[in-house]
Amino acid sequence: MDDQELVRAGFCALLDADPDIEVVAQASTGRAAVDLARRHRLDVMLMDISMPRLDGISAMSQLRQTMPSTKFLMLTSSGEPVEVRRAMTAGANGYLLKNASAADLAQMIRNAHIGRRVFAPEVAEAMINATLEPAPGADLTPRERELLALMTRGMNNQEIAAELSVALPTVKFHVTNILSKLHVDNRTEAVLKALKHKIVPPPA
Repeated sequence: MDDQELVRAGFCALLDADPDIEVVAQASTGRAAVDLARRHRLDVMLMDISMPRLDGISAMSQLRQTMPSTKFLMLTSSGEPVEVRRAMTAGANGYLLKNASAADLAQMIRNAHIGRRVFAPEVAEAMINATLEPAPGADLTPRERELLALMTRGMNNQEIAAELSVALPTVKFHVTNILSKLHVDNRTEAVLKALKHKIVPPPA
């Protein structure tokens, strides 16, 4: 299932040409993918992460409840470790990139069908590197995380000091440490990095 018609049609044509694989349905939105999947007994379902009306991971999470034997493969352009972890935590059986060759894609589908977890080589390498490198913000103290969360809510130093009932110089000291540990130059970059890497919960 993919929201780009030409991409979706191309993958379907490639897979239909494989004698071991039959394409039984395709959809352009996450909601349509859920509806179609429930009408068919699918052995393997390919799902793009970025889908309109319902993203691929959310759609998969819904379907897994009623389709426990179906294998779900994320097929997307992003190999970011944070997205891979999100997909695998939600129950994906594999994570593939759209630059895969027809032969590789077909083989990964066959492997998933027999119960193997499958990853694009680039994704596997990125995940290994991510485990070897400390996650951004891993060295932040609980107090620094608390301040960073308030920074993501748009609070300035004076407002943070009032919120935490601490002196303004203390806030400035913590902010300086946060910027240093995140390897950024200013508060805006710190907030963007914190949200991108999910260092603190997003502001409500």
